[in-house]
Amino acid sequence: MIHSVAYLALHTCPLLRPGTGDAGGMNVYIDELAKTMARRGVDVVVFTRLTQEHIRNELVVEPGYRVVHLEAGPAEPIPVAATPDHAGAFGREVVTWADANHHRFDVVHSHYWVSGWAGVIVKEALGIPLANSFHTLGRVKDLARRDDEPQASSMRIRTEDEVVEQSDCVISSTPFEFDELLEHYGASPERLCVSPPGIDHKLFFPGDRMEAREELGLGSEPIILSVGRIQALKGPDIAIRALSMVPTVLAAGDGPPILIFVGGPSGPDGSAEFDALRALASDLGIAERVRFVDPVPHEDLAAYYRAADVLVMPSRSETFGLVAAEAQACGLPVVASRVGGLPSVVADSEAGILVSGFEPASFAAALTAVLNHPDWAARLGEGASAWAKRFSWPATANRLLELYDGIVAAYGR
Repeated sequence: MIHSVAYLALHTCPLLRPGTGDAGGMNVYIDELAKTMARRGVDVVVFTRLTQEHIRNELVVEPGYRVVHLEAGPAEPIPVAATPDHAGAFGREVVTWADANHHRFDVVHSHYWVSGWAGVIVKEALGIPLANSFHTLGRVKDLARRDDEPQASSMRIRTEDEVVEQSDCVISSTPFEFDELLEHYGASPERLCVSPPGIDHKLFFPGDRMEAREELGLGSEPIILSVGRIQALKGPDIAIRALSMVPTVLAAGDGPPILIFVGGPSGPDGSAEFDALRALASDLGIAERVRFVDPVPHEDLAAYYRAADVLVMPSRSETFGLVAAEAQACGLPVVASRVGGLPSVVADSEAGILVSGFEPASFAAALTAVLNHPDWAARLGEGASAWAKRFSWPATANRLLELYDGIVAAYGR
């Protein structure tokens, strides 16, 4: 039986607001998983890098779940690209903390490739098995990146290879990621496992659209919603170009459709991407119909999902797509790219539409179909809500506890 787990999240704290800086679905994943595990009686310690001097080094989130901020590099935010310089120090600090507190972990579960690097150090020093979730893969992102985006660094690729080799279990979110790890990383099938993230169904469930719009101060126009960090990988430029091709008179709502982005700039090029999107909307003559909303608390996203007519997700790469799952749980149809794990998350023609390729015209056609056929959109919404029920944090915790038990037993403890 698993009694204590160390989660490593070197480059971002799980308590940060998703959509801010480098915080996104992974932050939600770690936070929700830690809470669920703690409520099962598992002692969970999440280790992250100290980025603000005034933050307490240890925060108890709830009984059985605490976040420990470790000094590894400057006590200030740094670009993700700079975090590998501190991965070794971070791993050693985890070991020092465990020794100083006489804390015995059964397993270490690292998240993202930089944390995986630290995880290998923790595994070897403490003599415990390592599970790793990459959340995104460098080689896979390179296959779909926009032409003006830089390739993944050689350090990242080498580290991912090493983490795959040293992990006792590499956890993929979908069968697609499982296959990508086999094809592009030569991972051993016996050490690959599939465990999808969950959804908090007490928070994300269908509700009244007009009440949600009233709560958010929105009108009756058709609303296309995009949720997540503003970065090229998410395809926000595709969404804006698609909006310019959607008819201004539609069966859903009154007036021309609007596109609402909820989330902030992310990464070293985030601000430039944000400015480019504003310029693009202006050049296309639709600036007044493209709205940018700063990141909101995770629980407030439910109101946006309920207020919208359709979620657009033209991602160039997506390991899972937690936003799509949450939107469906609220009964919102999804128009998404047919990439990565999204086909496992969005039931095509039952809960939304999957679009092949990244042509704005194709997304515009799909969005128009949803917005011009309210009865069909309503059926998609019902299908979305039903489909999303297969994702839950209790089910995720069950699967991971099973995996942890297996690698601990195989490790000879």
